Amino acid sequence: MAITPVLPACPAVPGRPPRVRRCAGPALLTSLLALGLWAGCLTPPGDGAANAGPGFTPVNYVGDPVLPRSVRRVVLLPLAGATVAPAASLAALDPVLAAALQHQNRFEVVALPRLECLRLFSAEELSSVAALPANFMAVLRREYAADAVLLVDVTVFRAYRPLAIGLRAKLATVQEVRLVWTFDTLFSAADPAVAASARRHFLAGGRREGPADLSPAALQSPSLFAGYAVEAMFATLPPLATAGSPAPAGPDGAGSPDRADRPVAK
Repeated sequence: MAITPVLPACPAVPGRPPRVRRCAGPALLTSLLALGLWAGCLTPPGDGAANAGPGFTPVNYVGDPVLPRSVRRVVLLPLAGATVAPAASLAALDPVLAAALQHQNRFEVVALPRLECLRLFSAEELSSVAALPANFMAVLRREYAADAVLLVDVTVFRAYRPLAIGLRAKLATVQEVRLVWTFDTLFSAADPAVAASARRHFLAGGRREGPADLSPAALQSPSLFAGYAVEAMFATLPPLATAGSPAPAGPDGAGSPDRADRPVAK
């Protein structure tokens, strides 16, 4: 049962007619109620929205059942896609690409800088669908003792909402020149499943301050969204071979020599 607060009556002054005092109680209660509702609207939501609904799982890729044991050092070329994205944007995403690949911990990653790519092959980037220089594989083996090379292209790039990035990649061995893994997928924030996965990736990265859900930032920042996309792409790489796995060996029937015996040439 609600109890109405009662304010004390104003005392009467001798010689004067009693005054009627205006009670500020209801107005005060109304103000406090409005303030409480306003504060409630400002309370940051939790991460329930990010965890709602199914996530996105890329399916348009093909690869070996397990990673060949001979693939222990991989040269990662600069991100290609000058026809669909600004050169500055591609260069800014190069370290994002390298960090995501290293995070998979499948092999040693040697990220080839753009200037070095220009020096070696007369181009800052090389597309996975373009003709490669005739001495391409030989140079990678000589300069970096590479077992394989990874080329990644941006096929779609939309830096405004809804964000979108298309990624195509190929992992090929250097010695026998064989494709180990290929990938081609469009990530669009307009897809609710992609948006949910991007937000979850943001939260999993520990980017949280207090109870606020800041994961929508992953759908507003091209670099954050691309970070999610490349992580999801590299997660589809062939897994490492385990004891007893029928992993393809090197072309000589054995694994590659230990990395201590194969320093990177400079």
